[in-house]
Amino acid sequence: MKNPEDCTSITEIREGIDLIDKQLIELIGKRFQYVKEIVKFKSNKEDVEAKPRYEEVLRVRKQWAAEQNLNPDIIETIYKTMIQYFIEEQLNILKKGN
Repeated sequence: MKNPEDCTSITEIREGIDLIDKQLIELIGKRFQYVKEIVKFKSNKEDVEAKPRYEEVLRVRKQWAAEQNLNPDIIETIYKTMIQYFIEEQLNILKKGN
């Protein structure tokens, strides 16, 4: 894959974006595997919601976003959405008895 500044057409740019998006989705899938496994160490809704950890994750991801010159508020929104989905999935697993 070429660096963005080395691309000479819109097609090359789009190919690069598509490849990165595929990698991002694969990484989210890998993250989800960890999320499902952590339920083994949780026993109730409060453990799953893990509010102090949730706040820490958001704070750190916003910091990482700023370091990459990304809008921290957008990254926070993305993570809130993703984490809420993962919490719901963990609660479903917990209901089923791990």
